[in-house]
Amino acid sequence: MKKIKNIAIIAHVDHGKTTLVDKLLQMSGTFRDNEQVDERAMDSNDIERERGITILAKTTAINYKDTRINILDTPGHADFGGEVERIMNMVDGVLLVVDAYEGTMPQTRFVLKKALEAGVTPIVVVNKIDKPTARPKEVVDEVLDLFIELGADIEQLDFPVVYCSAINGTSSLDPDLSTQKETMDPIFDLILDTIPDPRVTEGSLQFQPALLDYNDFVGRIGIGLVKRGKVKVNDMVSCVRLDGSIKQFRIQKMFGFFGLKRIEITEAEAGDIIAIAGLPDIEVGETVCEIGKEEALPKLRIDEPTLQMTFGTNTSPFVGKEGKILTASKIEERLFKETERDVSLKVTKGEANETWIVSGRGELHLSILIENMRREGFELQVSKPEVIRKEIDGKMCEPFEELQIDAPDEYVGGVIEALGRREATMEHMSNANGQTRIVYTIPSRGLLGFATDFMTLTKGYGMMNHTYKEYRPLAGSTVGERKLGVLVSMKAGKSTAYSLGKLEDRGVMFIEPGVDVYEGMIVGEHSHDNDICVNVVEGKNLTNTRSSSKDHTVVLKRPRVFTLESALDYINSDELVEVTPVAFRLRKKYLTEQERKKNR
Repeated sequence: MKKIKNIAIIAHVDHGKTTLVDKLLQMSGTFRDNEQVDERAMDSNDIERERGITILAKTTAINYKDTRINILDTPGHADFGGEVERIMNMVDGVLLVVDAYEGTMPQTRFVLKKALEAGVTPIVVVNKIDKPTARPKEVVDEVLDLFIELGADIEQLDFPVVYCSAINGTSSLDPDLSTQKETMDPIFDLILDTIPDPRVTEGSLQFQPALLDYNDFVGRIGIGLVKRGKVKVNDMVSCVRLDGSIKQFRIQKMFGFFGLKRIEITEAEAGDIIAIAGLPDIEVGETVCEIGKEEALPKLRIDEPTLQMTFGTNTSPFVGKEGKILTASKIEERLFKETERDVSLKVTKGEANETWIVSGRGELHLSILIENMRREGFELQVSKPEVIRKEIDGKMCEPFEELQIDAPDEYVGGVIEALGRREATMEHMSNANGQTRIVYTIPSRGLLGFATDFMTLTKGYGMMNHTYKEYRPLAGSTVGERKLGVLVSMKAGKSTAYSLGKLEDRGVMFIEPGVDVYEGMIVGEHSHDNDICVNVVEGKNLTNTRSSSKDHTVVLKRPRVFTLESALDYINSDELVEVTPVAFRLRKKYLTEQERKKNR
C-alpha cells in the first residue's frame, strides 16, 4: 500500500504559512529545475497576493522519501475559520506556525483549538527565527501554556518543535540561529516520524466533501478525504444528502493534487485527498457511498453567518458611466454563483426591489466578495454591515468577539476610553517593553467602524485582532453608529477649489477640486453631530474691477481617502456605498433633502 501523510498548516495571519508551503514545495524536488515558481505561489487570487492573506484553503501534495504528503494551506483570518474547522476532518496532523517574535496571537489560539478538538497530532514550527527581535524559547513556552489552557492531552503536549526561516528556506531542530541550514528536511522528517497514517477503515466506499470548488464545465466540485474503500471515474455511486435522502450519480471526473497543479486521476483509495465532479449540487458534509451500502458519516458543522448587508443595483445619477455590468439579473446570478463555492455565504432576496441580503462571517468576508465583483466590472450599492441577531431561550442575542489590542503604552488610555463607549469588557491586561496587550470581549457591532478610529488613536502603531466568541444577550443600543454628521452635496456638477476652501472650517473633506458630484453624495464629515447640505460646485463670481487685495491661490488640506473596508465602516444606516470599477462614493439612501425629511 502506498504511504500517505495528510497535514494542514495553521497559523495566525501573516506568520508565514503560505511562504513555508512555497519552500516545502521548492525543496522537496516537486518542481522541475526549469519551472518558474512565484513567491507565495499558493495564493493564486489577485486579492490574496495584494493583501498577503490566504482567503480560500488550498490543497497541494509533494513526494518525499517514497511518501506522498498532502498539505492543506488554511486561511488564518477568523472570517474564514469555518474552513479550518472542516479541514481538520481531512488531516491527521498539523504544522502550527508561530512567529518567533510575536508569539501566540488570537488566531493561533482559534486554529489550535479547532485542531486539538479534532484530535490531530501537532508539530510546532517557530518561523522567522532570523528576526533580530526573535525570542524562540519564550515563544515555545507561550505555545505550551496555550496548549495547557486549551485542554490538550498528555500526548498532544509532547509536541516536537522545529525552528525555521521560511523566507530564507533554512531550518533546524535547535533554537540557536547558527545551526540553521538551507534545507527543509527537519520538517519533512518530523512529518514522517510523528504524524500518523490516515485513519482509514476496511469496508465499502465513504467519501465526504469538506470544501467546495466550482467550474463552469462540471459545476460543483467536492474536495475531501476518501475515508474508506476505493472509487473510480465513471462509477455509479450514491450520495447520502444532508436531509437523509439518497441520490445516485455517475462520477464524471476526479482530480488529485500535486505541486500547484490539479491533475485528473482515474481512481483513488482510502487516505487520498481528492476532488470529484458529477453531482451539480453536492454539499459539504454529505457522504458518497457505494450503491446499496449507504452509510452516512457524521455531518460537518458549518459556522453560521454573523454579519449581513444589503446589495442593490446602482441607483445613483452616475449609473453606467464606469461599469459594464449593472442589471439586477446579472448581480443576482453572480451572488448565487458565489454561494456555489462558499458555504459560509447566504444570499436571499431583499424586501425592496432589486436588493439582496448577503450574509457572511465578517466584514472581510463580505468586502472581498464586493472587491471581486468590482474588478469584474460590476456596479452596485451596498449598505452598512449589520450583525445578525438571534433569539435564544426567549432573549434577543447578538454575536460577541474576543478582541486583542497591542499598542505602545502612551496610546492605551485613548483606546480604553474608546472601547468603553463601545460596550467592551476588559478581560486581561499586561505590558512589557513599552507595549501593552489588552484582551476584551466586545459585541461584534462595537467593532464596526472601530478599525479606522483605532489607527488614528494609536497613530498607526497599534495592532488589533479579533475572533468570534459566542452569542450573548444584546449590549447597549447605540453601539456601532457614527457620532458625527456629514456634509451632503446639494447640487450636481464639478467641485471647485473656491467652494471647498470656504467649507474647510466646517469639517474634513472627502473630495478634491474637479471631482464630479451629484445631489445627495457625501462630500465630507461635519465637525458636529448633524448632517448639513453644502454647495461644492459654486464658482467664484468674476468682476471686471481689480481688487485691492490680490487674490491668493487657495491651498486646501488633503482630503480623507477611503478604502472599501473603511467606507463600509464609516457609513451609518441611512447611507450607502456606491461601488464601481473606478471609484467608491459615499451617498445618502435618499438623495434629495425633501425625501430625507419625509423618511425621517
